[in-house]
Amino acid sequence: MKPVSNHIEKKLNTGKVISVRGSVIDACFEHSLPAIYGLLYAGEHQEIAIEVLSQLDDQTVRGIALTPTQGLARGMRVEADGNELMVPVGKRTLGRMFDVFGHTIDHLKPLAKGEKRNIHQAPPPLDQRSTQSQVFETGIKAIDVLIPLERGGKAGLFGGAGVGKTVLLTEMIHNMVGQNKGISMFCGIGERCREGNELYNAMKNADLLDHMIMMFGQMNEPPGARFRVGHAALTMAEYFRDDEHKDVLLLIDNIFRFIQAGMEVSGLMGQMPSRLGYQPTLETELSALEERIANTDTGAITSIQAVYVPADDLTDPAAVHAFSHLSATIVLSRERASEGLYPSIDFLQSNSKMATPGIIGDRHYKLAQEIRQTLAQYEDLKDIISMLGMEQLSTADRLVVNRARRLERFLTQPFYATEQFSGVKGEVVSLKDSLDGCERILSDEFKDLPENAFYMIGTIDGALKKKTDKKDSKVAAKPEVKQ
Repeated sequence: MKPVSNHIEKKLNTGKVISVRGSVIDACFEHSLPAIYGLLYAGEHQEIAIEVLSQLDDQTVRGIALTPTQGLARGMRVEADGNELMVPVGKRTLGRMFDVFGHTIDHLKPLAKGEKRNIHQAPPPLDQRSTQSQVFETGIKAIDVLIPLERGGKAGLFGGAGVGKTVLLTEMIHNMVGQNKGISMFCGIGERCREGNELYNAMKNADLLDHMIMMFGQMNEPPGARFRVGHAALTMAEYFRDDEHKDVLLLIDNIFRFIQAGMEVSGLMGQMPSRLGYQPTLETELSALEERIANTDTGAITSIQAVYVPADDLTDPAAVHAFSHLSATIVLSRERASEGLYPSIDFLQSNSKMATPGIIGDRHYKLAQEIRQTLAQYEDLKDIISMLGMEQLSTADRLVVNRARRLERFLTQPFYATEQFSGVKGEVVSLKDSLDGCERILSDEFKDLPENAFYMIGTIDGALKKKTDKKDSKVAAKPEVKQ
């Protein structure tokens, strides 16, 4: 089936395929040359879609296939209708799952007819952008207290494989859609089909589908499709920001796969690679996507992006270039994940540009600084503890260690996304409750409570409840004394 591109009828331009090298196709046109980003259609039934990426001479263009190229051969007819890749926009897209062409892939009824828009859009001009900084609450203690996110900003989730990036993104969707009833857009770039299916079913079971849209460029699709799925998802999100004047939460999993797809496309197009094999146009391509995510006068697109870090190396060019666009960086730690401290955020490596007294207020700022200082001191004392034991620490250092360990456990949280695995009901915690809990721990109010009382709870009252429940269970288990 020929991918639907646009309703606008343009004069058909025909040519022929002169070269096929995997996903790279060269085509010759005798009359007029197709424009850059224009779509070409080839194959027996015009089912193969090709996006033009360069014009080699007066008659030849080179493009990258967005669909598999099986059956394509030299001499075959190729058509250009003058259109670029278009996707559907509007309220009809809510609750549906799409591919890069805007086709629904959820096996439900066909999408109602309506407006389509070009995926290649310019970023909003500077005079339309908002200059006010506002905090975006997530309901996750560790993030709201230490790494506040910016409304209309971009936050990066950095971490290697298996440290909990996708679970954290899923939880944010649940909290944002469930609490604020805003629009949530999930863009899966290079995702496994299993992950997409699990997310769809999880959102459906939680009755959240009506307020979200999903778009996937799956791992088994050609690099051209994976490279364009981010632009397609942003086009759908921009409609709700610019036309419906709503706030949109855009979750991208995984922005590294976008860079990787660009690297594949660059290599296939014959460009000279840059450092570590990355494409020389890495920064330009990433900027073209990231600069469209902004807070405007009419609404905001707030983006949270998972960034896979190759070999956990934060100096990798992909991670370095992604850093430059972000207002907050959330670094996930394999060490904390191995200890069962979820979300496994490394608080000392994570940071936010919003964490200033002028934006979050004096109390929050001072509390966050005190928490970081306590955790940093504990990190310095870990070597001494491992070699000599707690007994060799001074009284002051022992207090610091006790506070830090309770804080670490209090900043864990049961997630709705993991209820079926953990058996613990998920919780959303307000910023006020999170700050109150941290403040009371730092003042040594709970120094007599065991550390595990703070593990996987919502508000600080959960620690006291755990203690009470434990006492009750001990009383219930006590054997009766025979007379």
